[in-house]
Amino acid sequence: MKTYHVYILKCADNSYYTGVTSDLIGRITAHKSGKHRESYTYSRRPVELVFFAEFTNVELAISTEKQIKKWSSAKKEALIEGNFDRLPNLARKKFREK
Repeated sequence: MKTYHVYILKCADNSYYTGVTSDLIGRITAHKSGKHRESYTYSRRPVELVFFAEFTNVELAISTEKQIKKWSSAKKEALIEGNFDRLPNLARKKFREK
């Protein structure tokens, strides 16, 4: 059975990058080595894997990644720290209107 991973990287600038992959080790290696110059993490290296979850359903993995990307840093940090009871009370990421 194929597995998929949703992962969170902590970047050198203390921002978080959330992604989904079917090859976690290969993808993390690509982030760390700067394989893709155009990627978010390229100029924010070094990066550290701080969270991952495994899925057998690709659609669920992708929807989870999209959900986490909308979260505030505080909510992502609660997930990373395993403080699951705090997740419902933390606000969504707020975007400024221009």
